[in-house]
Amino acid sequence: MTDRQRQFDLDGFYRALDATRQGRGLNWKQVSEETTVSASTLSRMAQEKRPDADSLAALAAWAGLNPAEFITNHETARTPEPLAVISQQLRRDPNLTGEAAVALDELIKAAYQRFSRKKRGRHSP
Repeated sequence: MTDRQRQFDLDGFYRALDATRQGRGLNWKQVSEETTVSASTLSRMAQEKRPDADSLAALAAWAGLNPAEFITNHETARTPEPLAVISQQLRRDPNLTGEAAVALDELIKAAYQRFSRKKRGRHSP
């Protein structure tokens, strides 16, 4: 497999990291303090600059993210459907009641269907 076929999705990782930050009610300075990753590294990541391996590992551990899941691979490896992952995570969230998790799940599914390129029964441009 060539480097062209396999790349780290820095934007996806950064977005997941940002979602974790927001979910915990923190600002980026607090993330820097909790992870010991410099604020300048976090700022560079926002500008799509790759962090060093130690920073990536520290941020992944802090956020509970698996960096391997952010490797784009153009082979036939199966990945879970995004909505299934979101649904599972909402139900695991201790900050949400079961009713709230279901309501958010339905809202996200409706928005996903609305904006997804993969439509039932037809292909969108």
